[in-house]
Amino acid sequence: MPIINRVADLADEITAWRRDFHENPELLFDVHRTAGIVADKLRAFGCDEVVTGLGQTGVVGVIKGRATGSGKVIGLRADMDALPIVEATNVPYKSKTPGLMHACGHDGHTAMLLGAAKYLAETRNFDGTAVVIFQPAEEGGGGGDAMVKDGLMERFGVQEVYGMHNMPGMPLGHFAIRPGAMMAAADRFTITIEGKGGHAARPHDGIDTVVVAAHVITSLQTIASRNVDPLESAVVSVCSVKAGDAFNVIPQTATLLGTVRTLSPAVQDLCEARIATIAQNVCAAFGATATVDYVRGYPVTMNDPAKTAFMVEVAKALVGEQAVDTTPPPMMGAEDFSFMLNERPGAYIFVGNGESAGLHHEAYNFNDEAAPYGVSLWAKIIETGMPAR
Repeated sequence: MPIINRVADLADEITAWRRDFHENPELLFDVHRTAGIVADKLRAFGCDEVVTGLGQTGVVGVIKGRATGSGKVIGLRADMDALPIVEATNVPYKSKTPGLMHACGHDGHTAMLLGAAKYLAETRNFDGTAVVIFQPAEEGGGGGDAMVKDGLMERFGVQEVYGMHNMPGMPLGHFAIRPGAMMAAADRFTITIEGKGGHAARPHDGIDTVVVAAHVITSLQTIASRNVDPLESAVVSVCSVKAGDAFNVIPQTATLLGTVRTLSPAVQDLCEARIATIAQNVCAAFGATATVDYVRGYPVTMNDPAKTAFMVEVAKALVGEQAVDTTPPPMMGAEDFSFMLNERPGAYIFVGNGESAGLHHEAYNFNDEAAPYGVSLWAKIIETGMPAR
């Protein structure tokens, strides 16, 4: 078995924790039950320090090795929140909270880091300090940013930090990681178009915001196809169009909502500038006006090359070279672990979840057989990165 023997012994207990979290999902920062259980377990494991309320509802556990002479401090992070999705599985531990479910596997991430904390607190076979970080509000709330702003890195002296996420479709016992951009920045925009409303039978008396909006939407597609270098990546998607509610009235106002995904700050700057220019000038051509509100969200999840190489070597030692993909393409989804990577060097890795429904799907379920691989990787990150002398 590629997993640590003691971790294999803990597998049933970790599964029980995970299924309890799955049955009781909580949203964004409102993870009081989950955070309370995490804190209680960390205390029961014998962590040297347990801190709650960081980033509103985050929990941090500190585990010192048998020696701390190295002065090294490594952080490991898991997310705790669920999603506003109605679950469509028939598992016996199905969500008991209407309209909420763990559709992204954060229940598994929390359970895996708890398993690692228990193992590390028992063995302490390292020289340094392990900091286990349980974060709220990854799903759009910026909980990682909140914890960083609350002084996470400085308070606990974190020098490097690592994150992990399950990946449906990747075989069990496999990992995937790349240096540099691992996941995209996620921004959002609102374009408000003001025209001149009127009777649909007399379009010449008005300025039709629906027609203008259609031209703006089409023109925005030229950003990725004609403004961004073909060797770079960008997604500009208009996902909502709101204008009027009658069959025979030209609406005064139309509103477009959309998202932008990029893998570099330069392309992000370009997209923001072009959206404003295109919207304002296309609208002006029709006699309308445009107001653009562009909001930057999660930054690019940027893996440090040296820390990525370290994580790769640990994963290969655990599961073998053939089970570690070091050249996966970047994903255009976003991840707020990026805020932590902006503060300290580190890396983010995917662990195989086997064949399952995709992330954020109503039929998704974390595969409990993946947990021992994740727990073992966490343990080996600490033991390898801070070897006992």
